[in-house]
Amino acid sequence: MSVHREEINLSQLPHEFNEPVEFAIIGGTGLYDLPNLKPVARLTISTPWGYPSSPITISVTDSGFPVAFLARHGQKHDLLPTDVPSRANMAALKKIGVKAIVAFSAVGSLQPEIRPRDFVIPTQVIDRTKGIRPSTFFEKGFVAHAMFGEPFDLKLNKLITDSFDTTGFLDQHDNKGVPTFHSKAKTNKGEDLTLICMEGPQFSTRAESKLYRSWGGSVINMSCLPEAKLAREAEIAYQMICMSTDYDSWNEDEEPVTVETVVGNLKANSANACKMATKLVDIIAQEFTSGSLGLGDDLQGSMKYSVSTSPQGVKKEVLEKMHFLFPGYWPVH
Repeated sequence: MSVHREEINLSQLPHEFNEPVEFAIIGGTGLYDLPNLKPVARLTISTPWGYPSSPITISVTDSGFPVAFLARHGQKHDLLPTDVPSRANMAALKKIGVKAIVAFSAVGSLQPEIRPRDFVIPTQVIDRTKGIRPSTFFEKGFVAHAMFGEPFDLKLNKLITDSFDTTGFLDQHDNKGVPTFHSKAKTNKGEDLTLICMEGPQFSTRAESKLYRSWGGSVINMSCLPEAKLAREAEIAYQMICMSTDYDSWNEDEEPVTVETVVGNLKANSANACKMATKLVDIIAQEFTSGSLGLGDDLQGSMKYSVSTSPQGVKKEVLEKMHFLFPGYWPVH
């Protein structure tokens, strides 16, 4: 049974959920809950890196499959992209057993074929943040390195690409069709769809926007990093799904992007965002039930042997924090 979130007082939900929750959705601007699922618990989790952006709401599908939801910018969208506690977010999801994450984000389009209201599933990332966001769980006294050549999970990317279409979605941009679902395999002729992640909170200048286009950028946002990097360190499969809201600043035939443009497109497309999330939950639930792809399994144990620090150089207080993420990986001396 579909349940509208406003019908339930979330504060009265249980604060514990004693089953593993293998799948999570991180909601970005315009997606603040999962209104078509039944919430059964609301968790407030303290981590060595602080508290997450919001309480984690656990909802279940009709078949009982549990899904975690976390609002990246807070329940009231009061966190700047730079201030999102990404380490706490990822650590809390890891703690409850999450093995795969789909993260939603509003983006600006850097290419004319990616229209406002279209969906994009990127395959590569260029980091234009400024080094002021903590981007690793590791630190002095416990050094490790994670692979990141493929910043998104290839299995999760393929599963979504192969299973998803926008049939039944409204194109509220011109009412003449449905929004396009852009992917490397289906619409981009095998070429990567590259996401530029910038610092913000200001939008790009025209010169910056044109530079990113010359690099082959497809879309731009302020939220993918360090989220994707931390997911990789936490051994969680991660894929971002982007919803285009504007043409950034490169298109001189249009006014540079404003928050009014972004919010207007997000509000108009909120129904599509909820449809997307609902379909994704069904797709991922079926996969975890069958186990045919083993989402996240190839990442398990990947960090255990990636530590470079010798046992004599390990700081005990840092190691103790890491045990929150990886209990039993490394002995405490």
